[in-house]
Amino acid sequence: MFVPLYDVNALKHIKVQYVTLSLIAINVIVWLVTDVAVSSEASGRATMGLGYIPALLFEDRFLDPSLYMIPENFTYITYAFLHGDFWHLAGNMLFLWVFGDNVEDAMGHIKFLIFYLLCAAAAAWFHGFLDPSSTGPLIGASGAISGVVASYFLLHPKVRVWVLILWKIPVPVPAFIPLILWILQQFFMLVTDSGSNISWAAHAGGIIAGLALTPLLKRWGVPLFDRTIVSPKAVEHKDLPPAVAEEPQKTTPHWGR
Repeated sequence: MFVPLYDVNALKHIKVQYVTLSLIAINVIVWLVTDVAVSSEASGRATMGLGYIPALLFEDRFLDPSLYMIPENFTYITYAFLHGDFWHLAGNMLFLWVFGDNVEDAMGHIKFLIFYLLCAAAAAWFHGFLDPSSTGPLIGASGAISGVVASYFLLHPKVRVWVLILWKIPVPVPAFIPLILWILQQFFMLVTDSGSNISWAAHAGGIIAGLALTPLLKRWGVPLFDRTIVSPKAVEHKDLPPAVAEEPQKTTPHWGR
């Protein structure tokens, strides 16, 4: 288990990560409105009415009419903005804060929002696919954020990330080390921990969606795996033949993709 603290990875294409900050704000506001500012009974109704319940979508079961708040299909998204307690919320938002800005930077604001919501929906669907008769509501942003983590792994595996090991030791490491271990842990727990109240299936679904969607939604010029794009300014002429070095305008630069 690791806790991300921050990464040394400046934004390159956007000035401010508006979508990431907005998602964090919305999650906090929804938690305050549905958990802190209301009774436990009202909070429970919100969880049942806005959480994702597989049996309602996979087996055509029905909720008590008093619990219905939105069409069931909308819960593929709404569940991701509900959280059970402060630590549930804080852990998810910390991961989104550390990793979301650079994924948003790589995709752009609108495509990042689409990416985040698609990862949330994929996480819920995979959770329901593996346990279609479940009548317990799925809540939390961790499925969507699993997609963000997977995307960061594809985009910036070499970036230094400060992580807290065992909750008390801050260590700077290349991002791929904690992220690949975290990703593997989710699938390991999916196979071995069937009785947990944590939906490892949602995490796995979000990771799969993140890996699949990142190459499709990233900006065209953004490379995967921290590969450097070669520009004409980066080409050094000193090692080229004299005739070529003296007349660079006659050459055709090769652009890395």
